Amino acid sequence: MDPTSSDIHTHSNQLGPPQHGYNVQTLSGYGSTTSSLPASGAVTPRTPGLVGLEVGERTALLREGRDPGEAEAGVSTPKVPDGRPPLWRRQSRWKRMKYYIPSTSWIPQYSFSLFAGDFLAGITVASMLIPQSVSYASSLAKLSPVTGLFSAAIPGIVYALLGTSRQLNVAPEAALSLLVGQAVDDILHSDPHTHPIDPNAVSIAISTIITFQVGLISFLLGLFRLGFMDVVLSRALLRGFVTAVAVVIMIEQLIPMFGLTELEHVLQPKSTLEKLLFLIENAFTHAHELTTFISFGALGVLVALRTFRMTFKKYWFIYRLPEVFIVVVVSTILSDEWEWDKDGVEILGSVPINTGNSLVQFPLRHMTLKYLRKTTPTAILISVVGFLDSIVAAKQNAGRFGYSISPNRELVALGAGNIFGSFVPGTLPAYGSITRSKLNGDLGGRTQMASLVTSTLVLLATFFLLPWLYYLPKCVLASIICLIVFSLLGEFPHDALFYWKMRAWIDLMLMSLTFFLTIIWNVEIGIAVSVVISLLLVVRRSSRTRLTILGRIPGTDRWKPIDENPEAEEDASGVLIVRIRENLDFANTAQLKERLRRLELYGHDKHHPADEPHRHDANVLVFHLADVDTIDASAVQIFYETVETYKSRGVGLYITHLRSGPRALFEKAGIVDMLGEDAFCKDVASAMTRIEQKMREHAL
Repeated sequence: MDPTSSDIHTHSNQLGPPQHGYNVQTLSGYGSTTSSLPASGAVTPRTPGLVGLEVGERTALLREGRDPGEAEAGVSTPKVPDGRPPLWRRQSRWKRMKYYIPSTSWIPQYSFSLFAGDFLAGITVASMLIPQSVSYASSLAKLSPVTGLFSAAIPGIVYALLGTSRQLNVAPEAALSLLVGQAVDDILHSDPHTHPIDPNAVSIAISTIITFQVGLISFLLGLFRLGFMDVVLSRALLRGFVTAVAVVIMIEQLIPMFGLTELEHVLQPKSTLEKLLFLIENAFTHAHELTTFISFGALGVLVALRTFRMTFKKYWFIYRLPEVFIVVVVSTILSDEWEWDKDGVEILGSVPINTGNSLVQFPLRHMTLKYLRKTTPTAILISVVGFLDSIVAAKQNAGRFGYSISPNRELVALGAGNIFGSFVPGTLPAYGSITRSKLNGDLGGRTQMASLVTSTLVLLATFFLLPWLYYLPKCVLASIICLIVFSLLGEFPHDALFYWKMRAWIDLMLMSLTFFLTIIWNVEIGIAVSVVISLLLVVRRSSRTRLTILGRIPGTDRWKPIDENPEAEEDASGVLIVRIRENLDFANTAQLKERLRRLELYGHDKHHPADEPHRHDANVLVFHLADVDTIDASAVQIFYETVETYKSRGVGLYITHLRSGPRALFEKAGIVDMLGEDAFCKDVASAMTRIEQKMREHAL
């Protein structure tokens, strides 16, 4: 044992890990409880001076009352003279609480020297989020603006207490709000012969049950530790989906920007293509001139202010200009002064804080359960897409500020936020935003306190600001959403050119398929088909066992892959040495027999199944299993059948570099008995010595 490990072990037997102070500059005293990076507050058992925070998700898997260093070493838990566990064991419950509720770690150690940056970031993000949430709720989800504001406040508070990302801003997103709006529209117009008595109550019920299901799905995914799913779906799929949704949103918002809302209600175009044709036919003949002028004027000002802000980014007082809030305030004042509503411009009007019979209701009631089955596919889709966006934003900020996040804890926090949000009827699903989270970090947000400030200001706006927005033109809200669309479309050209340059045709195909299916059919079909194709590609790639043929380096007893080392030669006639380069499981072992046969007949050369073999059958097969650390029962069974097939053909079989774990399973399965102890060699050189000896004996 090295001195550092010894010191830790000795100290842990006394009082447990020593506590470090809170470093304001590096935030090393608090942070994500799963961090293992410098200045992140988490360490490994071999780090000098263990701090009193968790050492990652692995800590949660250790048995109750075991020190991480002792758990690895297999040391039993000591007792103090009075029979009670030592102090560090009694502290384990508190440490676990800090893992499951990260706010119990950073709030007690919070320094008010950080509050200035957090407050400035929070108030700036709130000034952007308030009009965005109103826009998403009224224009995309077809709900009352107040539901958007509650959705931007409640989940954000819950996430700030349970989440592991310090900068992630959780609120409604454009794409997810659009999915809710489409679900509402589909159910309201599913039967043209019936009309609900209260469409607003139906819309609120649909949104509520979707948000509850989204929260429950995310929470359960985190609880069952399925946070790895962010690596299953490719970036190409996500880019195609986001780009398609951006186009759908833009077409949706161009209708109110041209003042064609009433005509749309008359003609009722359904699909995105129908709405596009509707715009082409009516934008220049039936558009409302003043509405059109206000819409595109506001959009032009928004783009100009954003460009100006980004050009002078080094000047903090310019970079922090809330262009969205400025345009909303100015347009509301001008609308009131010049009475645009009397000239036919639609305004926001009175927005009562009314979400049904009461402000807080249990989400599972008769009115909402009626739509449970119809909305489940939408909820699943929102859960997957929302988590992918959130985890990308969280990882970007974690890498930028030097800490790490836990995907499983993120799922739990996002799920809990949406579950709590669904208790206010009509709330929208809320997930992390890449753009707002980046802005949060840029403006000085260093802890979740910034999110608490944002949510508090949004709640205040919900109860006190809405009456001041009475004269806000609705077309300005559409312009704000179009500005968001530009951000969604921003990365598409870069990604498309990158895939073209890399000749990544499968990625391009997946991105294009997602895009066109979403535009031509609908969002659910587009993402569902693409997810199925993406998962099939993952299964296809993971089911191909990585095998390579080894050859001898001339003049040595070293064997290297012949496809990577031109000097390596297969110098023994009829002997095939195969190295399996990964752990074996039921998925990648299913085709082991076929893959071995192809190597035997064709080597590493590309070939068609109809081609004639250009290699001879092997007389001896040597397995190099140094890379096989684990092997499951199904893989052992398939390996047994493979070995049995070769043995029945009279092929000599040898296994080298076999580790103790797989060997124990081979003994239980009967592979050792079938082959005999002589077939198991320390290395390839030993196996080749035995093979050459048997060849000489056979020749005699």
